[in-house]
Order: sequence, then structure tokens, then C-alpha cells
Amino acid sequence: MSGTVDLRNRCALVTGAGRGIGRAIALALAEAGAGVAVNYRERRPEANAVAEAIRNRGGKAVAVEADVSDGGAVAAMVARVEGQLGPIDILINNAGVALRRGLDDLTEAEFDLTLAVNLKSAFLLTQVVLPHMRRQRWGRIVNISSGAARAAGVVGIHYNASKAGMEGLTRGYAARLVKEGITVNAVAPSLIETEMIASSAEAAAKVHVGRLGLPEEVAQAVLMVITNAYMTGQTVPVNGGMHFN
Repeated sequence: MSGTVDLRNRCALVTGAGRGIGRAIALALAEAGAGVAVNYRERRPEANAVAEAIRNRGGKAVAVEADVSDGGAVAAMVARVEGQLGPIDILINNAGVALRRGLDDLTEAEFDLTLAVNLKSAFLLTQVVLPHMRRQRWGRIVNISSGAARAAGVVGIHYNASKAGMEGLTRGYAARLVKEGITVNAVAPSLIETEMIASSAEAAAKVHVGRLGLPEEVAQAVLMVITNAYMTGQTVPVNGGMHFN
């Protein structure tokens, strides 16, 4: 078996791909040969830079704006991607918000926003891309969860709930799509060096390997579940040994 990941002739959509983990995943998918749609909501320059970096390396990519918590915007975005790159074979639900709030500070509006962006978006996108995946009897969906789905975390209960819900959504879709050639898995990073988690000795001390994780290491786990046809309904932790399933 070759260790080379080959996703040529596949089209991938990565939400929230202008920076951090989403950016690393988009670049890794392009390196494996996939055409990549780089979704963003507000960070147009960053998303354009990711798409340009892919094209400069000989790949195919477009930057596509959409609020992934809005069903109409999601449907319009998928239509644009299909028109420019082709039908979506690989969906990475990575977009999310992480508003740090204490129990007494969290508002109803913030709770609703977090679940809409972090959880409802995965449902909206999956529903739109499923018809093509079902027709060809091949598809890969990866939901980017978090260690906060199973532990207290540092963001707040709203974030805990959104990520735990995403893992439940993952298992529910996986069980119902397994016989149609579609796998659905989750990857759950903790303490990755991004804007969300500032690099510091205090943060690194919490990780057993002694450092923060890299976005590229999360991308490696995503590629692993995409290329493993026997693996579905699983959550893969990427946390430096902080905790175990």
C-alpha cells in the first residue's frame, strides 16, 4: 500500500479556511491533488491568499464567501463551487466561533450564535452536498470538533455544547450513510497554535508532549480519515496526550 495520498479529480470544500486549522487543511488537501474551495465569512484577504497559494503550487482553488449558519447562503455557495470546481466530494466542517464567556456572562444571543455557526452549519452543508455523494456512492465528511466536547475546556458551556453536538451529528450521519460509500468522522484538536490559543509556556505546560499542537498536525489527521474507507463514525483526538478516549 502506498503512503501517498491521492485526491486527484476530487473537489473539497473547507469552511473557515482563511487561517489556522482550516488553512492547513485546505493546503494539505490541495497538496494531495484535490481542487479546494476556501470558504470565509469576513476574512477575504486571508482566504484569497490561501487560494492563491494553492494555485501558485499548480493546484485548483477558489475563495468563496458565505455565512455558513444561513441555509440560503450555504446553498448559493455550493452552487458557485460546483460551477467553478465541480461537485463537492469532500466536506470539511471547520468554521466556528469561540466566544470566551463565564457562566454568569453568557447571553442567550451568544449561545444561539455559537450553536448556529459551530453546529447548525455542519447540518446545513452536509444536507446540500449529500445528493452528489449519494449518486456517486462516494463521499467524505470530516467535522472539526474539539477536546471541549468531552472536557470543560476554556471557552464556555456554549462551546462545549456545540462541539458535543457536532460529535453526535457525526455518529448519526455515519450510521445512516455507511452503506452508501460515504464516511463521516470527526477530528478533535486541543491546544493548537492558532489565534484562538496564544502560544505560551503556561499553555504548553498543559500538554504532555510539552508544546502546543500545529495546525498541520490536525490536517494530517483529517487526511487520514478521508483516505480510510473502513473508518466512520469516529472522533480522532489530536491533543498531545492531554487526555484519552
